[in-house]
Amino acid sequence: MSQCQFIKQNNEKCEANAMTDKGYCFTHNPETKGAKQLAVIKGGKSPKKNYNPLSPIEISDSRSVVNLLATTINEVRQGKADLRVANCIGYLAGHLIKALEVSELEGRLETVEKVILERRTMR
Repeated sequence: MSQCQFIKQNNEKCEANAMTDKGYCFTHNPETKGAKQLAVIKGGKSPKKNYNPLSPIEISDSRSVVNLLATTINEVRQGKADLRVANCIGYLAGHLIKALEVSELEGRLETVEKVILERRTMR
């Protein structure tokens, strides 16, 4: 594939690939000037990314994670949630569940260790 022949104002050559059987890329090809303008207009009308912040919620145990996932699933099914946000919530919820499990196990282990120490000192 050949390179576009267009020379920019700074005397550098355009680095884009030329269109098939043309000496210029889509942007610099005089034959596609009208199509380029339509593409620019169409690009400006494309849907904008919606980054509306979600309100914070309290997540303290696995039940609250389950509620979050259920809410997110329903919002996706109703078309109310951005799929990227929903995917991120699902991914992070998986990590949160693991962290909650580890935290619970640490608490249980501390209790067992205290009981063992108490029994040793009673002997």
